[in-house]
Amino acid sequence: MRRVVSLALAAFSLAACAGSEVGARDDITVGAVTFAENQIVGEMYAQMLESKGIRVERRFNFPDRETLLPALESGAVDVAPEYLASLLTALDPNSDPSSDPSANVEALEPLLDESGAQLLAASTANDTNAIVVAAETAQEYDLETVSDLRPHGRRLVFGGPPECPDREFCLKGLREVYGIEFKEFKPLDAGGSLTVAALTGGEIDVALLFSTSGVIAERGWVLLEDDKGLQAAENITPVVRDEVVTDDVRAALEAVSAALTTETMTELNAQVEVEGRDFRDVATEFLVEQGLIEE
Repeated sequence: MRRVVSLALAAFSLAACAGSEVGARDDITVGAVTFAENQIVGEMYAQMLESKGIRVERRFNFPDRETLLPALESGAVDVAPEYLASLLTALDPNSDPSSDPSANVEALEPLLDESGAQLLAASTANDTNAIVVAAETAQEYDLETVSDLRPHGRRLVFGGPPECPDREFCLKGLREVYGIEFKEFKPLDAGGSLTVAALTGGEIDVALLFSTSGVIAERGWVLLEDDKGLQAAENITPVVRDEVVTDDVRAALEAVSAALTTETMTELNAQVEVEGRDFRDVATEFLVEQGLIEE
């Protein structure tokens, strides 16, 4: 069931002043990483900006955050959907992300300010990393929580994005927080088709997916409980370069944040990941249903 969330979500946004129309640009580049959710939200941002008469270029082919962030910092990208805790860790490896979205936003403010960017209002859609196993694996090893993996890790193959070994919320955190060492790590993609195919085909035993992935329920897979609280608040949030922030830009992007919930994002992801629909069509249909753009 889809519903519009109150713009009171702006409480999660930075205490940045309202955008000025001075020096406003009539063209904006929206960037996204190549997995369904990021592309769906990026397309929503693009269409909402276009509804304000802004010319938009789409660059939805970034393989990971490590390539997208430099593009944002250089001005090659102006807007991108981000995830609070992961962004904080990327900008400050020594940070300690919180399960409280507003705390992560507060910590991000000075870091983004240095690169001429800011966060707008965060959505309540919280997409954390999910440690997932097939139902047969869960039954064989009696797995319900991530901690349950520890005695069996050296017999299991873990699959996830190539940057996973160095990520606090991925292999690094599983080792340091949970004490889990796996038999092997297979570099795949960021919760996308490669990881799904590898878990489906038994090439890996444990996968890093995203908690809003529609594939998990559709395949009957088991999302292991993060019983030691490794994962922090990953609310989907627009990151925008200061030079393009105007009242229209802010209104367009924050309208998307206001409409997104974890439940809604899971449903939209399933339409792309499970039903095979084009992310552009899914984004358009959702915005029309919410009354945010016209058909």
